[in-house]
Amino acid sequence: MPEPRDDARSPIISDVIPAHGYDKQQVLAQMESFRHRDADWHKGRTWSLVYSAGDEHSAFLKQAHNLFFSENGLNPMAFKSLKRFETDTVAALVKLLHGPETAVGTLNSGGTESILLAMHTYRERSRRTKPWVRTPEVVLPTTAHPAFDKAAHYFGIRLRKAPIGPDFRVDVAALRRLINRNTAAVVVSAPHYCQGVVDPVEEVAAITRAKSIPLHVDACVGGLMLPWVERLGWPVPLWDFRVDGVTSISADLHKYGYAAKGASVVLYRSMDYLKDQFFVATDWPGGVYASANIPGTRPGGPIAAAWATLMAIGEDGYLELTRQALDVREKLIAGVRATPGVHVMGEPVGTLVTFGSDDEKALPIFAVADLLAEKGWHLDRHQNPNCIHATCSAGNVQSVDEFVEDMQWAVSEVRANPALAEQGDAAMYGMMAKVPARGLVKYTVRRVMEAMYAPGAVEPDLQGVTSSDPVLRKLDEYGSLVLGAVGKARERVEKALGR
Repeated sequence: MPEPRDDARSPIISDVIPAHGYDKQQVLAQMESFRHRDADWHKGRTWSLVYSAGDEHSAFLKQAHNLFFSENGLNPMAFKSLKRFETDTVAALVKLLHGPETAVGTLNSGGTESILLAMHTYRERSRRTKPWVRTPEVVLPTTAHPAFDKAAHYFGIRLRKAPIGPDFRVDVAALRRLINRNTAAVVVSAPHYCQGVVDPVEEVAAITRAKSIPLHVDACVGGLMLPWVERLGWPVPLWDFRVDGVTSISADLHKYGYAAKGASVVLYRSMDYLKDQFFVATDWPGGVYASANIPGTRPGGPIAAAWATLMAIGEDGYLELTRQALDVREKLIAGVRATPGVHVMGEPVGTLVTFGSDDEKALPIFAVADLLAEKGWHLDRHQNPNCIHATCSAGNVQSVDEFVEDMQWAVSEVRANPALAEQGDAAMYGMMAKVPARGLVKYTVRRVMEAMYAPGAVEPDLQGVTSSDPVLRKLDEYGSLVLGAVGKARERVEKALGR
C-alpha cells in the first residue's frame, strides 16, 4: 500500500485504514471533493431532505452542535446540561401544540424513532390493559408514513389500513369499520407527506374517544409548520392536543424547526402513556440499565442544537420562515395551474405541494421528473397516483421562479415526446408503479438494496441491477401482457366483492 503523502493533490486511498494518517487538511479537502455530485441544497435546488434557514443559521447550528459534540445523552445524571436541553425542548413543543400541563415526551433522533417509540408504547399499553390480545393492531390510512410499517415489522404489530377519499384524506367510515377489540391505537397525519393534506383529526378522535382507544397524530412534517401557518391567518383544521382524544403527537425539529439533524419529539398527553415507552433491565452484571429512547448512546450535539435553534429563531423568526415557505408554495401552485397538462393534487394545508399529469399516457409525469433531474433539481416521485412532490421551505425562495420555468419547459418537452417515459429513471419508476403484484416490487427493491450495500458499493448501477435480473427481464419482456391480465383479474375480484 502506498504511503500517505503531505501533498494535498495526491489522492487518498479511502477504503482502508491507512498505516499512517493523512494530513488533516488533505482529508478535509478529499471529503469536500466527494460532494460534487450531491444534491445542491445550498442553492435551493432540493425539494425534500434539507430544510435551510440560511448559511448564517447553519453556521450557528454547527457551533451549538459542536459545543456538546462529545457529550452522551445516555446518562442524564452525568450530563445534566443535555437533560435540561431535552426538558426545555419538550416543554416548548408541548406549549406550541397546546398540550395540557400533564403532557410529557422525549427528544429523539428523528421522525422514524418518534413513530417507532409511539407504536412500541401502544403495543406495551395493549399488553398491559388487554393481555388477552395476542397481536395488537393499529388502524391507519394508506398514506401514513412507512415508518409505521417498519414499527409493525419490528414489534409484531398488525396494521389495518384504511383507504383515502377523493380529497386524499382518510375515509373515516372505512377507518371506523377497521377498529375492533384488538385495536391498540389509531393513527392520522397532520399533514401526510404524500399530498400535504391533514386527515380529519376531529372526526377520527370522536370515534377513538368513544371507544377509549389512543389516537396518535403523526405531525413529523407539520408539527413545526402548521402552528405558524395558522398564526399567519391561513385556514388550518384542528389537529393537535386541542382535540379531545389525541393522546400523542410526533413532530420533527429538523424539518420546519430548522434544527440540526436529527431531532424529533414524541409527546404524550400524560405519563400514563409515556411510562410504557421506557425500557428497564435489572439483571445485567453491569448494573441497572434504563432508557427512554431506542439508542443507547445519544449524541449530545443534536440535542443541544435543537434547544439552541428554538432559542435563536424565536416566534418572530418562525413566522417569517413560514411566510417565506408559503410564498414559495403559492408561486409553485400558480405555476402548476398555469401549465397545461398538469394539476395540483388535493388542497395543501401547509407547505407541501404534489402535482401530477392530467393524462399519464400523453404526459407521463415521471419523464418530467427525469428532465428536471437533468437540470439539477432533486424531487420526490410518488405513486398511486404517479406524481411529483415538492417540500417548500424558506431555502427555496431563491430558486422557485427558476424551478417553475424549468417545470413548464419539461412538461412541454414530454408532451411533445411521451416516449421519454421509456428512458432513464422514468422507465423503472413507471414499471414499479404499475406492477400489481407488490411482492415483485419488494423483490426488486431488495435486489437494489443488495447492490447498494454490496462490498465496495459507492455508486452502484441500479438500472443495471434491474435489467440483469432474470425475473425482472421477463417482467420487462412480458410486462404489458402480464400486468394487463393481472389488473383485469383484480378488477373482477373487487367487483365480485362489491368494492
